[in-house]
Amino acid sequence: MQKTTTTTPATAAGTGAAASPAAAETADSVASMAATPSSSSSLTAASASQHSSHNSSERGSDSIIDSSGPARKEDEQETTISTKHEPKSEQSMAIHYLASFHEICVVTALLPLVTLFTCFVTAYVFQYDDVHETHCRVYNIVPSISAITGVSPQRYFWRFSIALHIGPRIPIAFVYKNYYRAQLARLAPSLVPKTSWLITLILVLNCIEIAALGGVTYISNRENYPVHERIFITFMICSLCYMLATIKLNGILNARQTLTEQQRLSIKWKKILFVVSILSTIGLLVFFAKHRFYCHDLAFSWFAFFEYLIAIANMLFHFTIIWDFPSQFMVIVQGPRENLLQYLGAKPKLN
Repeated sequence: MQKTTTTTPATAAGTGAAASPAAAETADSVASMAATPSSSSSLTAASASQHSSHNSSERGSDSIIDSSGPARKEDEQETTISTKHEPKSEQSMAIHYLASFHEICVVTALLPLVTLFTCFVTAYVFQYDDVHETHCRVYNIVPSISAITGVSPQRYFWRFSIALHIGPRIPIAFVYKNYYRAQLARLAPSLVPKTSWLITLILVLNCIEIAALGGVTYISNRENYPVHERIFITFMICSLCYMLATIKLNGILNARQTLTEQQRLSIKWKKILFVVSILSTIGLLVFFAKHRFYCHDLAFSWFAFFEYLIAIANMLFHFTIIWDFPSQFMVIVQGPRENLLQYLGAKPKLN
């Protein structure tokens, strides 16, 4: 009984001793399991923090992109607007006609001179009796301009030539006006009003001369002599006044200025041709009176000779435009006025 009692505690002790490693293992496993959630939670927290930092970095980058986005959009819009506006302004302007103003002036000035020579030769050779007929019935060797351009077919050739001549003469008159006005800036303020008035007077005289030339051409002395005579007198007066005013204006504008060789030639020949016109006009009046009132022989021939000198001097005076505009061009442009002023310049440039 006692032995049994003593073995039982030993057995219990041995069992407890044997059970203690198992309990330890069980406790370790429980501890490890308890520790595992904490470590996993720490890992989860770390991963969450990494994810949140990644998200915050992405949000930061997004905010940077978003903040730079409007600037880029504005730049793109400005670039788009500029690229849209520039071609439109270029495409809205179109040059329909471009010609040398120098060549136009040469053709315009030489056309009546060549036509006059052709009419004189053909009428003198083929219609001698018709062009030498006068009311005095005296000897005559030089027909007048009205005579050689009043017979057929020379009258049609002359009228067609003058029509082509008058067309460019009208815009040339306004080109001269703008050309002179562009030089007013070099004058003293006290001279500007007087000079501006002189420029307007030159324009008016030039236009009246052109109109009178058309009237003399299309109303011949054979059809209506009184009207033809009055228009011819108007042409003579306006022509001489135009020459004198032009020479006076050039003297004002070019005072104390360094002139080019072409400008000196232009002014020199204008003065020479004006003197020739004045002397020829005096001779024309003298011999016209001898022919009209006294019917002297060859008086009408001298009258016609001075008439040719006046016409040639007038043509050559206008021919000096080749020195005034040696390298300009005549352009017909389509486009908005603002673009044209920006492209061509609001004020003409002085040579």
